Amino acid sequence: MTLPYDKLGLIAGNGRFPFLLLEAARAHGTEVVVAAIKEEADFEMNERAANDPGVRVHWLSLGELSRLIETFQREGVKQAVMAGQVKHKQIFASIRPDWRLAKLLLSLRTRNTDMLLGAVAKVLSDEGINLISSTTYLDPLLAKPGILTVRGPNQREELDIAYGRKLGVALAGYDIGQTVVVASQACVAVEAMEGTDATIERAGTLMKTLDDEASILERNLTVVKVAKPKQDMRFDVPVIGIKTIEVMRQANTTCLALEAYKTLIFDLDKVLERANEAGIAIVALEN
Repeated sequence: MTLPYDKLGLIAGNGRFPFLLLEAARAHGTEVVVAAIKEEADFEMNERAANDPGVRVHWLSLGELSRLIETFQREGVKQAVMAGQVKHKQIFASIRPDWRLAKLLLSLRTRNTDMLLGAVAKVLSDEGINLISSTTYLDPLLAKPGILTVRGPNQREELDIAYGRKLGVALAGYDIGQTVVVASQACVAVEAMEGTDATIERAGTLMKTLDDEASILERNLTVVKVAKPKQDMRFDVPVIGIKTIEVMRQANTTCLALEAYKTLIFDLDKVLERANEAGIAIVALEN
């Protein structure tokens, strides 16, 4: 893989994603200018910069689009990448937009994530900053097709996966969420602004409230996580990690289906170890 970038702008949200991308970029000798979102990014980013002269960090609030552009232009950034979660409720409820972002928000036909981030990408491009794929430098972390765990889905889980994929693709097509939780081919929960882990937790809580004798649903849950039908790999790429497996275990979830080549798996070895210990099947499916 040829990566011709001498310098990269990193718009950093929460979680490990920004750090993994930063480490991979530095391993390729790329200088990294981090625009860390105050409301989301980990302050460990400062320590990372202090120990590496090839990393510089600037802290910005979520709504400071003009400052983001000025920072990257001043640093000579021509390519930038978004990495790390920014909670949807932060985007739509807690944001304090500057004049440039406010103007952009007023111009949107709808207020979904794709529409907003796509518009931000267009503004950055107009200013000479090209937003590139979030998986740049991280291709080895993309899920490969096939059964990833010791055991594969059983017959019941296969049926739930097939049903969940249909629901998930429809849901993702409207840019509502990317995760569906299914039991006995019945939809238990769908993702909205709360995120994948909270959706799984909600499904587990709901199943615990059902009357065991009266319920026709199996107690075990299947999670299906899909990419959008026209997934823009520059932002909102599906991601799973160890926390996802821990949440699934606590919610009595026995199977996870995700999309090959479009889902990042962080700490794959540990994810598979935890899943195998819990008897959770993980399968990556091709379209």
